[in-house]
Parts: sequence; structure tokens; C-alpha cells
Amino acid sequence: MIYLLKKYFLNKETARNNKIGRKLLHFIRNFAIALFAALIIKTFVLETSRVPTASMEGTILTGDFLFVNKFVYGSSSPRNIPFTDIRVPHFSFPFIREPERNDVIVFEYPGDRDEIFHDDFTNYVKRCAALPGDTLQIIDKVVYINGEAAEKFPGIQHIRRYTIPASIPDQNIFPRKSNWNADNYGPLVIPANGQSVGLTIENIEIYRTLIDRDFGRRVVLIEGDSININGEYCDDYVFNDDYYFVLGDNRDDSADSRYWGFVPRRNILGEAMMIYWSWNPGVPFSDIFGLLSTIRLNRIAKIID
Repeated sequence: MIYLLKKYFLNKETARNNKIGRKLLHFIRNFAIALFAALIIKTFVLETSRVPTASMEGTILTGDFLFVNKFVYGSSSPRNIPFTDIRVPHFSFPFIREPERNDVIVFEYPGDRDEIFHDDFTNYVKRCAALPGDTLQIIDKVVYINGEAAEKFPGIQHIRRYTIPASIPDQNIFPRKSNWNADNYGPLVIPANGQSVGLTIENIEIYRTLIDRDFGRRVVLIEGDSININGEYCDDYVFNDDYYFVLGDNRDDSADSRYWGFVPRRNILGEAMMIYWSWNPGVPFSDIFGLLSTIRLNRIAKIID
């Protein structure tokens, strides 16, 4: 009798343990599927991006967190090892459409004006002002594309009450030695894939960094009135990528293409789509209650245009 009771309770305990084990395995399997699905979505469909500066203020505020549509421009495999700046080879999928003028785009920062490689893997958010093949010019803060005044969106703003005269050059402006400034800029032709451009002493500074980046090292050398590229004298160059010119909507407080140059098509990650979270980043994270009190509920789920 005692033997039968022990066997009964032992079988009951085993059955209960098996049930718990099955539930645990079921949870682990569902969690793994959800994690894999989230990874696929984040890698190929939606990216998230945080806005740390005021360069797009008027449209996007510092402290906004964005959903980025990667699918529309052709998503790619991861470009870096997560949580590091270590770049890895990647591939891209076909795109639905190319970036268009006035799109708010998210892209990997190509580097400073005279920099071949940028050490940090940093994403920027700006408005696409000009496309490959366009001619851009800024006259007294007004942007002209191919000779016509560009559309001005409600979010575009100028915080300086004065205009810098064209006679006052800014030495930090792209390209070097252009004698332009942020308010009076260009005209500048945006390079297009397959376009052949004649190289001269007068225009080499526009293209020097792009050519060096194509080779991955310093290859452009000026010798007197001649231009030497990778050991050969050249008077023209054919571009192997499309390039874009971007501007911040907060025009007087934006480090954009006016200062560091063109954005290669290969660097564009996606189109900024929607704000999914927003709060005031000026409050330290240690003050969690103060931080929560700055949540901007009116900006959550706001569509970006």
C-alpha cells in the first residue's frame, strides 16, 4: 500500500514537472521567435534614431526619438557590430524609390570636410535639399535649386536676424577656399553616378575628399597647375556613386552640407517617418521623476514631413 502511494505521488510530481518544463520551453521558443522577428524588423524595415542636436528644430526637437523607414530606400544588412563603431561588410536590398527633394533623411555621417574616414558610427538627420545633378545656390538665405527658389516648409527657421554678406567668406565652409558663407553659397553642382567632371585647380577642392574616399586614402596631389590622382595626371574624374546635399531646418544652427560636404547614396539609411517618444534631454537621467515630467505627449506619434 505504501509503495502504491509513493508511486502515485511520484508520478504526479513528475507530471507537474513535465508540465512546467513544457511551459518553459514554450516560453523560450516564443521569446526566441519574437526576438528574431524584432531583429529582422529593426535590421531591414524600421530603425530607431535619437535626435541629440537642435539642427532640425522647427520640425524635429532635441530629445525626439524617431522611427526610420529603411525599406523605402532599400534596406541593408547591419553596417557595424551592435554597440560598437566597428564597421562590417554589408549588402543592400532593392529600393522602392530614391531619396527625393525635401525628404527628411537619416544617414551615416560621412565625415568632416577634409576627413577620409570618420571614426564614430554616427547617424545624422537632415532635410534633402538637392539631388544628384542639381545645381544649388543660396542667396541671402534663400535656397535655389536649378535656378528656382526651393519650397519652404513651415518648420524651416532662421534664428539670426541678420544675413552674412556674400563679401564675407567663412573659412569653415565646404569646399575649402570657396569664399562662400552659410547665407550666400554656391552655385554648386551635386555629383551624380557616372558623371564625368573636368578637374581644374579652381574646382579640385570640391571633389578632393570624394576622390580620396573612393580610394580609401590620400591620392589627390596638386603639382603646379596639374592634378595627380593615384600617381597619374588627370583632367577629369568619373563618379561611382550619387551624392546629395542636405540642410538642417534650423538653418542658422545646423552643421550640414554647407560645412562638411556631400552625402553619398551608400550612406543613406532611410527616411525619418514618425516620432515615437519625446522628452527634454536637459534633465539628467539620475532625476528620473524630473525626466518623466518633461515627456512631450503632444509629439508622440507625430508624422514627420
